[in-house]
Amino acid sequence: MTPPRAPEAAVPALDRIQRRALRAIAAFEAFKGVLALAASLGFLSLLHRDLHRIVAALIGHIGLDPGGHYPALLLSSIDRWRAADLPVLLMVAGLYVLVRFLEAFGLWNGRLWGEWLGALSGALYIPFELRHFAHQPSAMTAAVIATNATVVGFLAWQLHQRKRQLAA
Repeated sequence: MTPPRAPEAAVPALDRIQRRALRAIAAFEAFKGVLALAASLGFLSLLHRDLHRIVAALIGHIGLDPGGHYPALLLSSIDRWRAADLPVLLMVAGLYVLVRFLEAFGLWNGRLWGEWLGALSGALYIPFELRHFAHQPSAMTAAVIATNATVVGFLAWQLHQRKRQLAA
């Protein structure tokens, strides 16, 4: 059973700001989950179609030569993609969606496990983002790294604050 909530006016301003920040992060994580779910469903709808033919028709429709360098790379990638183990890819996508929604739920409701999940899952991406930035620096990559590091730092700070409150 959860304890009754204090009226909004009785909650210190910092707590309200922290709760709003957690909910903003939760909303963003839920948005990522919805996007991943939509992409997975779109991917699923293409399972029994001739993707090579569809992509070749799209390439021709926009006026590119299917034998050109980049269109040929795209077509060969499509052929390799079709050979991949699609059930495994769909399972991984489903797990990603589940983690995003669990994280969003936990953060929205101020759960300790939600903060841990958010901090750990966000920190997991930072080395890959830094490696990408080292090889292909761009303002967008820098913004993604800065945003992710800020979110991870905030969640780590939240966890530290909780630990201090429990110790007191």
